[in-house]
Amino acid sequence: MARGYRPTPTIIQAAEVLYRAHSVIAISRSDSGAKNLQETSASVSAVIDRARQNRSKAICFVTGVPGSGKTLAGLNIATRRSVEHLDEHAVFLSGNGPLVDVLREALTRDKAAREGVSKKEAEREVRSFIQNIHHFRDEYVGNHTIPVEKVVVFDEAQRAWTRQQAASFMQRKRGQRDFNMSEPEFLISVMDRNPDWCTVVCLVGGGQEINTGEAGISEWINALELRFPGWEVYISSRMALPEYGSSGQVERFLISPRVHSDDYLHLAVSMRSFRAEALSELIGHIVDNEPAAARVTYKKIEAAYPIYLTRDLAAAKAWLRSQARGTERFGLVASSGAQRLRPEGIHIKAKIEPVNWFLNGRTDVRSSYYLEDVASEFAVQGLELDWVGACWDGDFHHTDGIWVYQSFEGTKWQSMINESRRLYLKNAYRVILTRARQGMILFVPKGDTFDRTRLPSFYDGTYEFLRSCGISTLA
Repeated sequence: MARGYRPTPTIIQAAEVLYRAHSVIAISRSDSGAKNLQETSASVSAVIDRARQNRSKAICFVTGVPGSGKTLAGLNIATRRSVEHLDEHAVFLSGNGPLVDVLREALTRDKAAREGVSKKEAEREVRSFIQNIHHFRDEYVGNHTIPVEKVVVFDEAQRAWTRQQAASFMQRKRGQRDFNMSEPEFLISVMDRNPDWCTVVCLVGGGQEINTGEAGISEWINALELRFPGWEVYISSRMALPEYGSSGQVERFLISPRVHSDDYLHLAVSMRSFRAEALSELIGHIVDNEPAAARVTYKKIEAAYPIYLTRDLAAAKAWLRSQARGTERFGLVASSGAQRLRPEGIHIKAKIEPVNWFLNGRTDVRSSYYLEDVASEFAVQGLELDWVGACWDGDFHHTDGIWVYQSFEGTKWQSMINESRRLYLKNAYRVILTRARQGMILFVPKGDTFDRTRLPSFYDGTYEFLRSCGISTLA
C-alpha cells in the first residue's frame, strides 16, 4: 500500500516537542489541520492577554471533533505561556488518569535522556506542569489558599463531576461532609480567589462522557450563571450542538453581553486521523444507527483510511502487524463492557498498565505491540495508536434494525434501561472507534450456539450492519 505523506506526530511525540518550548507549528501538518490549531491557540492566547491587561477574569471553552487536537492545543497554550510568562505559572490539568500518567512518563524519559539528569529530577519538574485535576482540587479543599496559577488549562472539561458525584466522592474518600459543589463550580471558585486576574481554558469534547457522574458542559454554564457573573466568557457557536450536552443552555447563554463568540475556538479538523478527516463523522453515523449516511461518508475516506471487518481474531492481528512500519504502534481495544470476549482470549477486565502499553517497545510483553493486553475506553481516551483492532461484543449489538444496549451481570446479559448508562456505552464505542490515526480493523466474533452469553444473534446483526455501512470484509 502506498503511503505518500508524513504522518503527524502522536500526542506523546507532540507533547515532547512542545515541552522543549517549540512552537505548535513544528509538530503539525502544513494543511487545514495545522492552520486550525494555530488559529485556536492564537485566539486563546489573545483571551489570556486581554484578561492580564484588563485585570479581569475570563473562561474560554475550546471545542472540537475527536482527534482534532484539543489536548495538543491545551499543551501548546500551557507550554508557551509557561515559557513566555513565567509569572503566570500556567499548568495543564486533566482528570484522565491514563493520559496524565503516559504524558508525564514520556516527558520524564525524554527530559532525562536529553539533559542527562536523573529520572527522579526530571519527573519532579514534569509533575508540576502536568497535574491530575483531582489532585489540584484536593489541594484547595477546606482552605482559602490563593492559587499561584494565573492560567489553568482543564483537559476534557466535559468529564468534570456533577454536584452529586463530587459531594459523594468527597464525603466517602476525603471525609468532607460539607462539600456541596459541582467540580466545575469548585474549580472556578478556586481560580476566582486570585485578587486581580486569571484565565481558565476548558477543552471540551463532544460525545465523550463515559463515566457515571460526568457533567458535560451544563455544570460549567450553571456555575457561571449562578455564582460568577463577573467573569468574561469566550465560546464557539458550535458548543450549542447536541453532542456537547447543553440542552439549549448555550443558546440562552450566548445572548448574554459577557459571552463572546469566536468560531476559532472550535477545532473542526481531525489531526489524529490525518488521512481521514471524516472519520469522526463516520463513527457518529455508525453509533447513531445511520447506515446510509455512513456509506456516503466512508466513500470519502476509504481510499486513504482503510477499515476492514473480520470474524477471525488471528486474521485481525496479522493485518495489524502487516500494516505497521517502523515504530508505528498498533494494539487491540474493546469497550469495558465487553466481558464475553474472554473465550476469544480478550480479557477486558484485566487492566493494562497505560505507561507500558503506550510507551514500551515491541519486545515488551506489556506493550500494545504484543496484542495480548486489551485497552478499554478508559485507558485510551485522549490517546491514540497508528493502527487499531477494535473488538466488538454483545454489550452494544445491532439487531432488528436497532442498537441493543446490555450489561453483563453475574452470569447473564441484562437490558440497559437507564438513559445515562446507554449514553455512556454508546460513547465508549465512539471512543474506541476513533483511536486509530491511520486505519483499523473491526473484529466481530461468530458467537457460539451452545453458550447463551455468546449467541450468534449477538454478533451476526452487528457484522451485517457494519457491512451495510460500506465497510469491506478482510479477504
